[in-house]
Amino acid sequence: LKRGEKDASKKSDSNPLTEILKCPTKVVLLRNMVGAGEVDEDLEVETKEECEKYGKVGKCVIFEIPGAPDDGAVRMYFGGRVVKACFYNLDKFRVLDLAEQV
Repeated sequence: LKRGEKDASKKSDSNPLTEILKCPTKVVLLRNMVGAGEVDEDLEVETKEECEKYGKVGKCVIFEIPGAPDDGAVRMYFGGRVVKACFYNLDKFRVLDLAEQV
């Protein structure tokens, strides 16, 4: 290779944030908020209050996926756990189709 040329056979590392922002929606999915069986009546209120620090929250829905593994993630902590955030399909949210593994 000459100086300044890129090897086309090597894949460039894509930025995960760039991938997430390619398909934005009005629905944000937060995963790994609590461990299995730890959902309680206060979680929805606490989550909504925390999210409202970043903007308007129209609705907060808590859905526990049975058998879902605990995730490792980056950026945000809740109750000592690292939280993953991504956009979620608006049509699926409207009909409460919330079990999709993202």
